[in-house]
Amino acid sequence: MSGFFQMLRKRKELIPLIGFMALAGTGATSAALYFLFTKPDVVLNKTQNPEPWERVDPSKPQKLITINQQWKPVEELELVKKLTK
Repeated sequence: MSGFFQMLRKRKELIPLIGFMALAGTGATSAALYFLFTKPDVVLNKTQNPEPWERVDPSKPQKLITINQQWKPVEELELVKKLTK
C-alpha cells in the first residue's frame, strides 16, 4: 500500500483519474443496489417469482423522472389477464 502512495507522489497527474474512477465505481454500485432493492421487476432468483412484472403497480411511475403520466387500464388486457389466471 505504501508503494501505491509513493507512486502517487511521483505521478500527481494520476490523482484525478483515480478519483473519477472511484466515483464512477461507487455510483454504478449504488445505482445497481438501488434498483435491486426498490424496483419490483428486478429479480435475482426467477424460481421463486417467475413473472415479476405481475407485481408492478401500473399507477406508480417506474422511471426516475415522470412528467404528466396518466395511466388508464386497458379493458381487453385486464380481461385476458383474468382469464389466464
